[in-house]
Amino acid sequence: MSVPQSGGGLITSKSDLIASLAEGSKPQSEWRIGTEHEKFGYDLKTLATLPYEGRPGVRAMLEGLQRFGWEPVMEGPHIIGLKQDGAAISLEPGGQLELSGAPLKSLHETCAETNLHLDQVKEVATEIGAGYIGLGYHPTVRLEDVPIMPKGRYGIMRRYMPRVGGLGHEMMFRTCTIQVNLDFSSEADMVKKFRVGLALQPIATAIFAASPFREGRPNGFLSYRAHVWTDVDNARSGMLPWVFEDGMSFERYVDYALDVPMYFIYRDGKYHDVAGKSFRDFLDHKLEGFEKVDPTLADWADHLTTIFPEVRLKKFLEMRGADGGLWQRICALPALWTGIYYDQASLDAAWDMVKDWTAEERSALREAVPKLGLKTPFRNTNVQALARHMLMISKAGLRTRARMDAIGGTEEGFIEPLFQIVEGNKTRAEDLLERYHGPWKGDVTKLFEEFSY
Repeated sequence: MSVPQSGGGLITSKSDLIASLAEGSKPQSEWRIGTEHEKFGYDLKTLATLPYEGRPGVRAMLEGLQRFGWEPVMEGPHIIGLKQDGAAISLEPGGQLELSGAPLKSLHETCAETNLHLDQVKEVATEIGAGYIGLGYHPTVRLEDVPIMPKGRYGIMRRYMPRVGGLGHEMMFRTCTIQVNLDFSSEADMVKKFRVGLALQPIATAIFAASPFREGRPNGFLSYRAHVWTDVDNARSGMLPWVFEDGMSFERYVDYALDVPMYFIYRDGKYHDVAGKSFRDFLDHKLEGFEKVDPTLADWADHLTTIFPEVRLKKFLEMRGADGGLWQRICALPALWTGIYYDQASLDAAWDMVKDWTAEERSALREAVPKLGLKTPFRNTNVQALARHMLMISKAGLRTRARMDAIGGTEEGFIEPLFQIVEGNKTRAEDLLERYHGPWKGDVTKLFEEFSY
């Protein structure tokens, strides 16, 4: 989740909001890759989730990372994030740490950024007695034991979530994801990519499934994180079936976002609770208590960060379907989508793959994949076969891009770990369950010993 947005003037009409999205369109030569990933921090001695204060603690972690040139982002007296050269490190509701990477030209660059970040995190974490691990859902901690972080927006969300869904607190405090932000060239290109991304998002969820435990025991799912998202707040999440309808456009997304309930208005360093109210009313100066406040494009940008569909539109498209995971799979997620989105033949092939899927089929995939993973049936085949097809399309796109590193390595290598999952028909979640029932003898804490960064 985000730190307060900045920049942009007053909003004079809805057309300003449409234009702000359209400004994201750029020629292919300027397309970039922005990789994001979250991770759970824990006390090396007790395995407890890191509190904000103390040592080991989140504040100590953020302060320690400043030695590498990161500048602090403050909320009152509290450091809540870091920024450097177009990248940011943010503090999530349950103390999870997120890297929002800079927009970079190649997968080689974005993976190098990830590697450097994790090296820095590991150095500081070791000094303060902490560890970090990548999974989609925390395997041991109870909800009531997760420390509260000092970010104003999270207090508003925490109060509002139970009003609109049963698992909102689970999402906030016990989930982690890997995401990638990718560009579009025009409104038509955005629409096609949006549709392909939404349709294929459950397939990515299956490939990256890595959240089979809850409070020390199997939870009955392969991606419990994905299951959690089915009952968070349906007014701001889900598969957005209207994206596939005629007339999908920047304006259509603006109309949707205007009616997604707000969480807050940020003014003078403070979050003001307007949860459940409409940005449309804010824009029309009808928002109770804020009738004389002029909304800005920074308010709009803040609001867009509180919308959580499986693919999110800002000035780029954000893929949101993957569980947090192992170090090498952080690089694999942007590779998967870059290969599809950044080569026209691959994008066309992906659209051909999904264009006749119905809204009901797309929704059914999203509902079934968290439990069944690659074994989810679909028509006369299954998700494993769909995933294999998706990977081949992506690999072809990466081959066409032909972006080499300094020693001649190609981008195709970044998705090889995903081929291993799909060809083996076994997700990381299933591998972890085998270990739990086998050599770990029912002790989930072994996961921290074997799979921390």
